[in-house]
Amino acid sequence: MSVELKGYEDIELSSIEVGRDLLLLITGGERHIGAASTAYTYGEEVKAATTAVPHHKEHTLSEAIALKAAARLGKTVTVVMGIHYDNLSKEGIAAVVEAVNRKVDYFLFEQK
Repeated sequence: MSVELKGYEDIELSSIEVGRDLLLLITGGERHIGAASTAYTYGEEVKAATTAVPHHKEHTLSEAIALKAAARLGKTVTVVMGIHYDNLSKEGIAAVVEAVNRKVDYFLFEQK
């Protein structure tokens, strides 16, 4: 069953090429910086390093997105994320996660 995404249309994904690397900024609601994750190729593996601001939860998404994007695009990818909506229920959190993942998947689809 699909989660209703109404109310989260303001979630934005923007990208900036940094040489051969990529910076993705994902924000929504009350925009801020909650976490930053960088994924990079290390030999045959894709690894990531993440920094999170205390009491923020964006790192639970940013690292997975950075790893996915770096593996798909074959370049170093940094994801900076900050999304905040007051008083989200579990269903609201699931809707935000789904909205973010849809935007990332669409972005990655458009890249190749």
